[in-house]
Amino acid sequence: MEKARNKTTFGSGLIVKIKGETMVPPAEETPKDLHFLSNLDTRVHMIDTIYFFNETTDVGRLDAAEIIKDGLGKVLVHYYPVAGRIIKNEKGKFMVHCTGEGALFVDAEANLTLDEMGDFTKPDPATYGKLVYGHLDQRNILLNPLVVAQVTKFKCGGFVLGLSMNHAMADGTSTVEFMRSWDIVDVFNTKAIFEQEMLITKSFIFHRENLEKRKKKAMEDGVLRRCSSFEVLTALMWRARTQSLRYNPDQQVRLLFVVDVRSRLDPKLPKGYFGNAFLLMNCQCSVSEMLDSPLSSIIERIQRSMKMVTDEYVKSTIDFLEEPKGTLPHSSTVFLSAWSNLGYIIVWILDGENRFSQALPRYL
Repeated sequence: MEKARNKTTFGSGLIVKIKGETMVPPAEETPKDLHFLSNLDTRVHMIDTIYFFNETTDVGRLDAAEIIKDGLGKVLVHYYPVAGRIIKNEKGKFMVHCTGEGALFVDAEANLTLDEMGDFTKPDPATYGKLVYGHLDQRNILLNPLVVAQVTKFKCGGFVLGLSMNHAMADGTSTVEFMRSWDIVDVFNTKAIFEQEMLITKSFIFHRENLEKRKKKAMEDGVLRRCSSFEVLTALMWRARTQSLRYNPDQQVRLLFVVDVRSRLDPKLPKGYFGNAFLLMNCQCSVSEMLDSPLSSIIERIQRSMKMVTDEYVKSTIDFLEEPKGTLPHSSTVFLSAWSNLGYIIVWILDGENRFSQALPRYL
């Protein structure tokens, strides 16, 4: 294992020291070919998730890092494109070159126990950022591995898996499929235990009873026949952000949110499809329209946008994205994505016993 120097991160009481870095290729020979990426697969930044595992029964016998590294090599046989690298062709289109170079595996250790990390349902981005590998080349991301896995062992015997995956390869649902195949034997189809809001470096928890009250209040004026938790939370956060920034009343503000298209295509995508299968939908209005209207009107805008996503709309959007498009102004645009229904509560068998983990999404 390659030794790592000067890669120790401090702050907030947590010190993470990287012991070594290894490139893990697929455990078996895989095809060496090229795959074109679709027009939905153009986001080449890394998406991070963090998985906490409680202490093992016999720390001396079980080396979590070695077991996970071995499993990574095996899962890359089936998902061999993510062991390659992204390139651009002569037309500037992204492609995956299936070189079999592998994924980067990082072995690290922390100075704390998991209990000393505090409340996992209220993650501190600065602290948890040390649990994912932060030393990739940001100036030329195409040179980086498409998957990076950092295992950080804690003093109590527990450990954290920090997974970074290039968004051009997979969306949230496909990442769950990847994790399921990584020696995971079961997935509980339950709700996530918290809702995370990352507009500022704090987390907020909305309990079920509070959500129900907010949905009921949003429907009091009779404009809405129904209202989901995602819709009411998205509307609340969009309006709160707009109000806090004190825009001019005539300023146009935008909301971008993710719509999964797997079940909206005809025919539907097969179960286990791996890749990006979502659209970013856009709502827009003036500041005065938003702040002078009831919450139900904002939710209605969101519902209309979601209803637009049909098979025909998806295919038309893919054609539309054939040519590069400009980006929306960041200052007046907010992006929201719900992870609560992706199935990120997982079980691994590591030492003959089930190890439960809840993933925490982290955007860089």
